[in-house]
Amino acid sequence: MHEPSTDLKRVLKSLRLGKLLPTLPERLRIARERAMDPEDFLLVLLTEEIQRRDQHRHALRAKEAGLLPELVFDAWDRSANITFNEHLLEELRTLRFLERHHHVLIAGPVGVGKTMLAHAFGHLAILRDHSVHCESAEKLLHRLKACRLDNTHEREMRRLREVDLLILDDLALRSMDTRETSDIYELVTARHRVGSMIVTSNRDPSEWLELFGDPLQAQSLVDRFSNNALDLIIEGPSYRRRQKPTPGK
Repeated sequence: MHEPSTDLKRVLKSLRLGKLLPTLPERLRIARERAMDPEDFLLVLLTEEIQRRDQHRHALRAKEAGLLPELVFDAWDRSANITFNEHLLEELRTLRFLERHHHVLIAGPVGVGKTMLAHAFGHLAILRDHSVHCESAEKLLHRLKACRLDNTHEREMRRLREVDLLILDDLALRSMDTRETSDIYELVTARHRVGSMIVTSNRDPSEWLELFGDPLQAQSLVDRFSNNALDLIIEGPSYRRRQKPTPGK
């Protein structure tokens, strides 16, 4: 197989196209065998490089946002024994709710794919150049508590207020104290009609009230969130049952 010349390697590296080098000999061989026009060869080569860079950029942004790479719509199992409003799901995939600063509540019992969908929406948003932050509510509350100790709380809250899409996974799993309630209240209030949230929960928002430490803040945040949210309700058995390991033959 013909190796690229030293001069070609040097030029590609100076143009920051060094990632092409490992596969370039094979590409050149195929181009010669097919007698490809040089312009067509360059177009294919550079188009694939653009796609590779876009994928790499998306992967980096998704990692920074806290999104799991495997939780995308292409991995969504349509054979799962669950029910939901499919028309609403397709509407949400357009991300018009994000442009209109509406929220999304994904609610249902454990194991029906709530986290999967939340992350998948996050990946879609990044593909369309929106900023995203995704985190479990429990982890976020613990992290904000630690931020108070090193005086970074306000800076972190500002970052969470300004991101285009804030995803809180598994909200209202347990009772929250007054400070935790205050943090959630501030985020919901600050993002009302100016920024979108996706919240997953095993509970209906009406059940959240008794879990927050401050009743007045609880009523306000639930009212603001619920009346600006599209509700995707999923029902069915846990998908994790299908992933239960079985003894090998």
